[in-house]
Amino acid sequence: MSGCKTDSAEIRTSIAYFQRLTGIMGELPHRVVEEIADVLVSAWLKQRSVFLFGNGGSAALASHFACDLGKGTAPVLNGTPRMRVLALTDNVSLMTAWANDTHYEQIFAEQLRNFVQRGDVAFAISGSGNSPNILRALEVARAAGATTLGLTGFHGGRMASLCHHCLIVPSDNMQHIEDLHLCVAHAIFTLVRYRMAQPLAATVSTSF
Repeated sequence: MSGCKTDSAEIRTSIAYFQRLTGIMGELPHRVVEEIADVLVSAWLKQRSVFLFGNGGSAALASHFACDLGKGTAPVLNGTPRMRVLALTDNVSLMTAWANDTHYEQIFAEQLRNFVQRGDVAFAISGSGNSPNILRALEVARAAGATTLGLTGFHGGRMASLCHHCLIVPSDNMQHIEDLHLCVAHAIFTLVRYRMAQPLAATVSTSF
């Protein structure tokens, strides 16, 4: 990705860390944030399901984001249908069963095979964009006719080509990437909640 920040220099102070983070923040592709919010609102209007998944810190964000979208939007809906959202990271028994009996690469893909349908949304979070289990899940989602979204960093990795909309944090520092993934997730949630609260959206949602 052109303009990608090179973070090979050692960061020795708090000021340096946050100065670099602020610089990267100024290069975020805000258009993609808006596009992702639009996809999620459309999924809610059509009562389609949203599936989130990631590894490590990205797994924690998938759980966090699912909570924000599922619970955090509920107060604005006034009895209209809620967002159907699930983090595939949250069933430890199921993930370890698939990892043990098949391969770790399949822990999200096999869960999606049980649930994903045309028109649903698969939302991948990966700092590198190259985690095999993320790629397998995106392939399953696309084959089922789902819309694929992604948050990643570096140059996007292999997952960028598997996502209909992919926000790439322009950095090769994993901590900065994860910092800004959380910020982006909160920005998307804020936009989604606002749009869901608008009278037109609330009226349209009742027809699905």
